[in-house]
Amino acid sequence: MLVPEISLTPQMVDRFIARFGQDQIAVLHSKLSVGERYDQWQRIKKNEAKIVIGARSAIFAPVKNLGLIIIDEEHDDSYKSEMTPRYHAKEVARRIAKTKNIPFILGSATPDLTSFYKANANQTTLLTLTKRANHSNLPKVEIVDLREELANGNKTMISRSLYEKIQKNLKNKHQTILFLNRRGFSTFIMCRDCGHTVKCKNCNITLTYHMKENKLKCHYCGYEQENVTVCPECGSHKIKYFGTGTQKLEAQIQKIFPEATTIRMDVDTVSKKNSHEEILNRFKEKNVDILIGTQMVVKGHHFPNVTLVGVIAADGSLNIDDYRASEKTFQILTQVAGRAGRENLEGSVVIQTYNPDHFSIECAKKQDYDEFYQIEQNLRKQLKYPPFCDIIVVGISGEKEEEVKQVSQDVYVKLKEKNTKVETDLVLYSPRPAPIDKIKNKYRYRLIMKGTFNDIVNNMIQEVLEEVYKTGNKTRIVVDVNPSSMM
Repeated sequence: MLVPEISLTPQMVDRFIARFGQDQIAVLHSKLSVGERYDQWQRIKKNEAKIVIGARSAIFAPVKNLGLIIIDEEHDDSYKSEMTPRYHAKEVARRIAKTKNIPFILGSATPDLTSFYKANANQTTLLTLTKRANHSNLPKVEIVDLREELANGNKTMISRSLYEKIQKNLKNKHQTILFLNRRGFSTFIMCRDCGHTVKCKNCNITLTYHMKENKLKCHYCGYEQENVTVCPECGSHKIKYFGTGTQKLEAQIQKIFPEATTIRMDVDTVSKKNSHEEILNRFKEKNVDILIGTQMVVKGHHFPNVTLVGVIAADGSLNIDDYRASEKTFQILTQVAGRAGRENLEGSVVIQTYNPDHFSIECAKKQDYDEFYQIEQNLRKQLKYPPFCDIIVVGISGEKEEEVKQVSQDVYVKLKEKNTKVETDLVLYSPRPAPIDKIKNKYRYRLIMKGTFNDIVNNMIQEVLEEVYKTGNKTRIVVDVNPSSMM
């Protein structure tokens, strides 16, 4: 039984223990110590545990006589490992299920578009749940246009409607979840005199300000430095903080609602062992009024007393360089809306956005997956994106920019030559710097191909890589088919 987030493991384990007893269950994930992981692994190997619950790596558990694989929240990007060894737990599970001839179940309220396409094409069986668990009603969703809020003089992160609903919730002793998919206090800091922004020395990305430690941090390589009060370029003291993160939201909520108890859940607060469990238990059992968090709080959690969910900025995932931006936005909004009103209490959701007319936001308001699927599928068909083709990204990275650029060009030329000799439907695009062109002191280029990925294409790419590596260059080349991130 796979879950996308380690934070979901305790809840899932509790449910399974309630049904099958503690002796039957083993847990595997990266937050366990080496000793704990070894003990769990041995229990599975000795057939002492009949059920394995864990994050993506649990798919490799040494289960004897495997009879069923279940992947919960199957649409989630977390199932794909972007580190070596690169693998997709879903594809590994599919291969295991096929080899052992056992059932393989994918579950989601917002299925991956490719998975749903295969189900409609009768490549997999579609089973639809028409009612919520406990037969509770879906929450009422309200869209707030932030442009109107600004026009009316409201410059805070909380719209008037959300403010009123939080106040009502506090009065009724109900709980609230506020979702903002960006951690830290401010997204970047800039000098108002010369326009200089403080960037990471290892990556071509702006540093995020974290108020608690009064430091600037890079969320890509982990580099951090002391906060800047004087511009290193022009010496000006006019340093301005832009953008918002969960730390800033928490500070603002404590200022607006001083009587409310709050708790924050993001990468910064869950770095310690068992911290996921402690935060979620505190919220649930100590009846903390408001939980503030990133996408960790949107997936699968069950809090009976949560009646209000506020999405602070729905546009964050819309404005990314990814053909799945609309899909990711719809999934996040629908998933976070699903945290409200899960028991007998009526739930409500407030989605704040600058793009209220975007179809993914309108469909999320109606919580209508079928309508979203039809619109998105038609767009992808016209633009030739998955599931109507494969996208193959060849990523080239290295410490010397000129060498990376040259290798990228060599790979492109060789692929183009071979592609004209064999029968493929591949379309090759010339190499360009990646959207984030430098991470961890390594320059990054990418080459994109669109078409059908098959054995012919696979062999062609393999031949090119072998030829390029024979020259002895020190660049790193990674081939990713239908990547979970285009950055």
